[in-house]
Amino acid sequence: MNELDNLKSTMKYLAAYLLLVNAGNTAPAAADIKKVLESVSIEVEDDKVEKLLAEVEGKNAEDLIAEGNEKLSSVPTGAAAGGAAAAGGAAAPEAAAEKEEEAAAEESDDDMGFGLFD
Repeated sequence: MNELDNLKSTMKYLAAYLLLVNAGNTAPAAADIKKVLESVSIEVEDDKVEKLLAEVEGKNAEDLIAEGNEKLSSVPTGAAAGGAAAAGGAAAPEAAAEKEEEAAAEESDDDMGFGLFD
């Protein structure tokens, strides 16, 4: 299992935990998390539930969310846009072609004699 698949799998357990906390269960047990996941036909791995509970033990949901937000704020988000701008010579013709296609699609709606908001 690659890192992305592992993260997706972990997020299911965390989402179930947070749903339970949001519903008023301030300290969900393993059985509670299993019940939520099984209700939407997700196969539960007991070791992942136990690992999650060990990692959140003694913490409240607000602290966990604040900690996660702090970690996310350190993730660079401008690099992809900068790379696209640097390669703008190749991207510009594609963008122009997409705009032409969108304009053609809009014109075809007008030719029918009615529009979405007429």
